[in-house]
Amino acid sequence: MNKIKAAIVGYGNIGHFVLDALQEAPDFEIAGVVRRNADNRPAELADYPVVTDIKQLGKVDVAILCTPTREVEKHASVMLADGINTVDSFDIHTDICALRNRLDSIAKAHGTVAVIAAGWDPGSDSVVRTLMQAAAPRGVTYTNFGPGMSMGHTVCVKSKPGVKNALSMTIPLGTGIHRRMVYVELEDGYTLESVAKAVKEDPYFASDETHVIEVPSVDEVKDMGHGVHMTRKGVSGKTQNQRFDFNMSINNPALTAQILVGVARASMKQQPGAYTMIEIPVIDFLPGDRDTLIRHLV
Repeated sequence: MNKIKAAIVGYGNIGHFVLDALQEAPDFEIAGVVRRNADNRPAELADYPVVTDIKQLGKVDVAILCTPTREVEKHASVMLADGINTVDSFDIHTDICALRNRLDSIAKAHGTVAVIAAGWDPGSDSVVRTLMQAAAPRGVTYTNFGPGMSMGHTVCVKSKPGVKNALSMTIPLGTGIHRRMVYVELEDGYTLESVAKAVKEDPYFASDETHVIEVPSVDEVKDMGHGVHMTRKGVSGKTQNQRFDFNMSINNPALTAQILVGVARASMKQQPGAYTMIEIPVIDFLPGDRDTLIRHLV
């Protein structure tokens, strides 16, 4: 078997779990890790190259981007143009279509593939929502997150001036409405009022009820667990009152990482261009022979 050579770009919470998922994947080879400081080499990376530029790794088939959402386009644009597929967990829902269109033109021009917004939401939950809507074309779907840690929102808060450490928790209020509970440790010289204002004005938080609370130690309240409960109530054909429920309780970065490895595999089977997960056959996320998978799953 010719294994897929994958590079991990960024090595925070998600990058660590991507390493675990790749080590367990039978069809991947870890080409190395790209991070800002190549001298920062935890023990688990001892057997892999750690570099500051992906070009130092030689041949790479796919780059798994584990960077903050707002850095995804910068990295993907360069790597796609250099002949490397990219996958990411970009999670600003309102910007997904625009990013897809921009990366699509780059990927097609260079014969590469980008799979964007491929975490669990957006990502695998998007696939479930699509299936629910196919089963009941008319109706309403409610997606209720949490309670749990939102990685994208947490990274956003950490980027604000005056924030030493942060945790953003998502609290479901029902019917797709959420409250954001933000816990922060402050740098000296900053006030809670100024930090709270910056957080609440950010697009990540602007549409939700948000509470910013100062704590002496974020680690004392941190929990990476998360979950989702999706419900659709609608109409199949002319038959009313069709109802579907989907629940899961998860470790947030571990699931995101596993999905990213699956879409990295799928990227090798697509024509050049940019895709979201709902555009890709779900069987392409799995390793193994297609006939065997069909016999097992259908």
